[in-house]
This record gives sequence, C-alpha cells and structure tokens, in this order.
Amino acid sequence: MTPSHAKGTRAESAVVSFFQDQGRANVERRALQGTRDRGDIAGFPKIVWEVKAGSRLEIPRWLGETEVERVNAAADFGFLIVKPKGIGDTRVGDWWNIARLSDQFRLLELAGY
Repeated sequence: MTPSHAKGTRAESAVVSFFQDQGRANVERRALQGTRDRGDIAGFPKIVWEVKAGSRLEIPRWLGETEVERVNAAADFGFLIVKPKGIGDTRVGDWWNIARLSDQFRLLELAGY
C-alpha cells in the first residue's frame, strides 16, 4: 500500500467511526470500484461521500470526482469531506464538508426552509 493510499484509508476509516459514533451503525467503507466508483462511504441511501486527505487542496478536481461517483451511484446528493492540514483523525467533526450549492439548497428545501 502506498503512503497516500494508507493516508486515504485512515481518513475514510476515521469518517466511518465518526458517523458510527453519531448513531449510524450501518455505515462502512466502500470497496474501490475503478471507473464505476460510487464513493468512499456506504450506509446513507441516495448520498455519496467522497473523502480526501491530500496535502494539497484540489477542490475542483475532487468535486468533479464526487459528481461522477454520485452519477455512478444514482444518488441524489454528493458530498466531499476534506481533512484539513493540521486537524487530526480524532477531530473529524472539524473536517470540511463541501458540496455544490444546488445540493445544499435542495437539502434546505427538504428540511422545510
């Protein structure tokens, strides 16, 4: 396993633990699926989660990956979770959740706002 792959695996596992600690026991890491990838985290119907822990922020490229994976999964929403530099795996709640504004707005509508 390459160092960057190991870093990604640790980040994905930290996010799964965070979700499980929030009461989502059915959440798990998704196996890699090549060009048909459907995101990194499973257990939320109609939502794709892509997790990144790169030392360089590549938000536009990562959001593009998230959108491809959302389409592959036939999901309604795609979210990019980014581990900011200097924020450890024990503080996943402080990581960034990035989404297209249109997805954020649709969630607000669903919540009745």
